[in-house]
Amino acid sequence: MAEPAGLPPIPVFSLARQIARLRPELDAAWDRVLGSGQFILGAEVEALEREIAARLAPDAGAVGVASGSDALYLALVALGVGPGDEVVTTPFTFFATAGAVVRTGATPVFADVDPDTFNLDPDEALARVTPRTRVILPVHLFGLVADVERLSQGFSGAILEDAAQALGAAAGDRPAGTLGAAAAVSFFPTKNLGAFGDGGLVVSRDPAVLERVRTLRVHGARTKYFHEEVGLNSRLDALQAAILRVKLGHLDAWTARRRALAARYREGLAARGLAGIVVPQAEPPGRLHAYHQFTVRAPDRDGLRRHLAARGIGSTVYYPYPLHRLPAFAALGYGPGSFPVAERLAAEVLSLPLFPELEDEEVDRVLDAVAAFYRGPA
Repeated sequence: MAEPAGLPPIPVFSLARQIARLRPELDAAWDRVLGSGQFILGAEVEALEREIAARLAPDAGAVGVASGSDALYLALVALGVGPGDEVVTTPFTFFATAGAVVRTGATPVFADVDPDTFNLDPDEALARVTPRTRVILPVHLFGLVADVERLSQGFSGAILEDAAQALGAAAGDRPAGTLGAAAAVSFFPTKNLGAFGDGGLVVSRDPAVLERVRTLRVHGARTKYFHEEVGLNSRLDALQAAILRVKLGHLDAWTARRRALAARYREGLAARGLAGIVVPQAEPPGRLHAYHQFTVRAPDRDGLRRHLAARGIGSTVYYPYPLHRLPAFAALGYGPGSFPVAERLAAEVLSLPLFPELEDEEVDRVLDAVAAFYRGPA
């Protein structure tokens, strides 16, 4: 059954709605930076680094960089990862996670994921640790903190959190980003805390790690024009930092709204009797989900996606290919069936619309459209 004509589309994400609500604050931040004449690093970036670190942990520090991908790479280098090393990580994530490992000259070693949480299975990960393993790199996928505690119990080396999707999430009283030796954060515009372009952050309690990242982000120079090593140009723009500082003040409210929308989806799917849809696992004990995405496992996923699109409802597949099946990682020697859970998830997952400005009535429309697909014509 088609939806009534004239209903507005429902995007999977809308930055325009957020901008409209924040426009006076954003305009003020923009004017402040334009008036300063400082557009690369500077006071706005330093303030953002302090403000994010302060909300994570009293003894944490942060270094702003040009992207989440660079945050991963720079954090790995600062933790001593290089040629000959191995980094154990997940094949069910965005390319940048493993791509950053390759950029260091190290080898990514994949381990399968938990079918309920979509996160790195700690037992699978620990089974792949060798004397060459320098770092374990779990991803807090879709806003749910990975089981870093279990990984830490079985591995004496460094754990680097890929917290690109997890600002606002927590394990007990410890926020995502404070569970390992360091963490990488992304400010891509669609993230829970998103800039108006690329941006990233490295978080750590270790002053040596932070200092190394600060040096590497400016071509390996602690003193201008005196380069101690070959780094890269990975500096966070002041305009992006100012925008992020505005948004940071709304992050807790946005996280609460995301959680409320996720609960509405969960309850609505149950009420409609859609037993075939597998919803994201309810939070494991002690963990707070930030719901960067509301990702379900759906029978005939691609058919459902076409059905929703025909009704003006957006959806996205994160991720259609597990990393070990990509040509870029073919040399690692994995093949079909190497990581069956990740492969199965890639064929089933679908992320439904979820962002703080989404209306309850729009969630109900999505739910009705999903129900109509599985029940067939009325």
